Amino acid sequence: MEQLKSHPPLMIVSDLDHTMVDHQDHENLSLLRFNSLWEESYRRDSLLVFSTARSPILYNALRKEKPLLTPDIIITSIGTEIAYGNSMVPDDAWVETLNSDQWNREIVLEETSKFPELTLQPKTEQRLHKVSFYIDEGQGEPVTKELSQLLEKRGLDVKIIYSWGKNVDVIPRGAGKGEALEYLLKKLNSEGIFPVNTLACGDSEHDAELYSIPDVHGVMVSNSQEELLKWRSENALDNPKVIHSTERCADGIIQAIGHFNLGTNISPRDDGSEFLNRKMDVANPGHEVVRFYLFYERLRRGEIKNYETYIASFKESCVPAAVFVHPSGAEKSLRDTIDELRKCYGDRKGKKFWVWVDQVLVIETTPKQCTVKFDKWEQCEDERKCCTTTVEFTSKGGDLVWEKVKQIWSEESEVKNDNSSWIL
Repeated sequence: MEQLKSHPPLMIVSDLDHTMVDHQDHENLSLLRFNSLWEESYRRDSLLVFSTARSPILYNALRKEKPLLTPDIIITSIGTEIAYGNSMVPDDAWVETLNSDQWNREIVLEETSKFPELTLQPKTEQRLHKVSFYIDEGQGEPVTKELSQLLEKRGLDVKIIYSWGKNVDVIPRGAGKGEALEYLLKKLNSEGIFPVNTLACGDSEHDAELYSIPDVHGVMVSNSQEELLKWRSENALDNPKVIHSTERCADGIIQAIGHFNLGTNISPRDDGSEFLNRKMDVANPGHEVVRFYLFYERLRRGEIKNYETYIASFKESCVPAAVFVHPSGAEKSLRDTIDELRKCYGDRKGKKFWVWVDQVLVIETTPKQCTVKFDKWEQCEDERKCCTTTVEFTSKGGDLVWEKVKQIWSEESEVKNDNSSWIL
């Protein structure tokens, strides 16, 4: 959140599975649309928060499976854990908030062992303030009702969440996605960076709490579970701040941004080749970076017919002495490197090939120059590569001109020495 100098115009708080991530979309089109939109228009001054039932371990597994952006804040384990930044620094104050005499894991485990219908989920899903089970079909309501009474008699104040017809989670009463968001909003307010607008996004009953927070906009994506839609009909049908989108997953989030007039909701991926021609009224490094790598992806997929025109245009966007430093350490002319892209036209055609950028942020700026840092990801079929990239721009007549591009292999990259196929 270091990039924030004032109140962020927008904070998106989104569930992951079946909300931000569409597991039926094997091309990841909706997620990639959101990624481009966020990095071009919002990353520099807004906040991205993921709020998931997954534990940190399963969250990291999903990051390796899907082209997810890095959030500013991650809320995991159904709102029982909050962490910040790339290193996922835990919020110790939130942990202390949940530590109370009315929460005791050992008592929860003791009482739940009396129910043969409950089976403990894997160790990865057992957390300090969360105990998770699978439950026999059709046993959810009677078991959770009886278990609640037993735990109350033992002096515990807990929340029992039954979801997807097969999961039971026991957490402290003060935990949950809604409580975690309320805590986060208070924390941001105390730090002077309270968001102007907040958009909560979800698909399941886990997310219902998010929509009850005052002044928070909410979207239930079109593929939401019946339980959540039933909750909406009973609790929020007349609330104009909560909508049921007509689009699935990340596309529904993009739709909601437009519906509530929270900012632009035109993803660069929606513009086709027209995006490659479009100039911004105000110089925007995010636009320049997203624009170039979108061109790069479509060139290698063989989707740009008049690519020679764009290659010439991008070469003109570089100062004559612009330099590219390859991850191997080799240094060459940036213009020559762009010129050589024509040799790669269509070499990824027909393959699952995606390129996306993450955390495009200005790290240094002067009236005539700015330096931008980001992660550039490239995936072909099941193989992923990532380079931490630094670009130096010079301001010229209101436009940003590329002066230097330097790349080093990222620690997250699965491949760190494949210099033959890594082009730019």
